[in-house]
Amino acid sequence: MHQQTHRETAIMVREDHAQPAPPHKPYPAEKARGGEIILDTPLKRGIFIAGLAGAVVLVLLLSLVR
Repeated sequence: MHQQTHRETAIMVREDHAQPAPPHKPYPAEKARGGEIILDTPLKRGIFIAGLAGAVVLVLLLSLVR
């Protein structure tokens, strides 16, 4: 019985993954559209609004620094 070394095992793993991936079918654009942001709780709404306000404040601060 032959015991494989770590190097032999690593070479076998690399060779196993060397095959090219099969081509993927393109995802239709009609299915990719129509995302929506669901803000169904007051906490989610507050976090979303705070993020928008934070982005505006960051832009204003960066414009003052320049």
